[in-house]
Amino acid sequence: MEDLVFFATCPRGLESTLATELAQLRATSIEVVQGGVIFQGGWQTCYQANLESRIASRILWRIAQQDYRSEADIYQIAFQLPWHTWFSPKLTIRVKVSAIKCALRSLDFVTLKIKDAVCDKFRKAKNTRPDVDTANPAIRIHGFLDRQQFTLYLDTSGETLFKRNLRKSAGDAPIRENLAAGILALAGWKPNIPLFDPMCGSGTFLMEAAQISCRIAPGINRHFAFEQFSLFDSPLWKQLREAALAQRLSSCTSQLIFGSDLSGYALDDARENLISNQLAEIVQLKQANILEVNPPHQPGGIIVMNPPYGVRMSEQQLLADFYPKLGDRLKKKFSGWCVYILTADSSLPKLIRLNPSRRIPLFNGALECRLLEYRMIEGSMRKGDSRSSNSTPAELTTVSPNR
Repeated sequence: MEDLVFFATCPRGLESTLATELAQLRATSIEVVQGGVIFQGGWQTCYQANLESRIASRILWRIAQQDYRSEADIYQIAFQLPWHTWFSPKLTIRVKVSAIKCALRSLDFVTLKIKDAVCDKFRKAKNTRPDVDTANPAIRIHGFLDRQQFTLYLDTSGETLFKRNLRKSAGDAPIRENLAAGILALAGWKPNIPLFDPMCGSGTFLMEAAQISCRIAPGINRHFAFEQFSLFDSPLWKQLREAALAQRLSSCTSQLIFGSDLSGYALDDARENLISNQLAEIVQLKQANILEVNPPHQPGGIIVMNPPYGVRMSEQQLLADFYPKLGDRLKKKFSGWCVYILTADSSLPKLIRLNPSRRIPLFNGALECRLLEYRMIEGSMRKGDSRSSNSTPAELTTVSPNR
């Protein structure tokens, strides 16, 4: 059978990292593009990418790619496809369209034409049609238009892949799991390297690291849209799941993974998430002020954190006072550690008064961020003088994104 073409989407900024991961899953013809990675493979590759990719957001199966000139062309391209051989009309559908430099006037009208083409094809072939469900569809159809080409995809994932069904409790703005996994990869973290998140919130970085340490496939506790395809190979899927379960370490304890937070409520969330996934013994948690905390392990390791960022003017002033103290604490107490800070606050790099060795643009959903790398070496990395203080305003807990 000829290889199929897939498009794995991911948080912007992680495309190359995702390409490396897909190569390890034996995907072929890998091509990095903005927003994801195009690759080829059979259904086994598709199933494994959904099951084992920590960085992908969705795995889309490309079912058509043709030039177009009008909405009528869009309809014809969609109508000629054998939808009735791919899924049952009893399943609900949703069509979503995006575009770059598209000359057509209305994407809503294009979306309607694709939906009409799918339903008309089912009526012709089966004398019935699927219903539309925009909230929780069984089948998701994605269309993409540029100036010249129209591309159609069937979503093999269903719910986005960062939804691992592991988080029982979370704060208001947790970092997405696949972004956290991508940051760990960018940092070069491996299970034998000490890892510390001193502002851990509900523990997303810690959960991802614990799963990696225990070789837990990120998709092992969820279902996927491809399971509802008519083409679904149930024996193959069972074999892949059993192989993933077999590689999980049965006794995974005493890992060098540490987390702390000023908020006891946040630590309660992190602890509940770890306990519910049998990972409580993997991670060591402690309630602590980041401006007072000491390294949990010597010699150094890797620190990852997603500090608060100001929304209101009063919060911005709190953070303007906090960031220099954070830089001072890292400089004085964490020599030998490599620090990775994800922030959407453009003022942090200046106010923290440390020189980053790398600035990596990343997106947490639609929020543009920077991943800043600081190598803490005694006697360097200082940008100007910094006031030392072991205190932090109590109000700072109110602007924490509670990861």
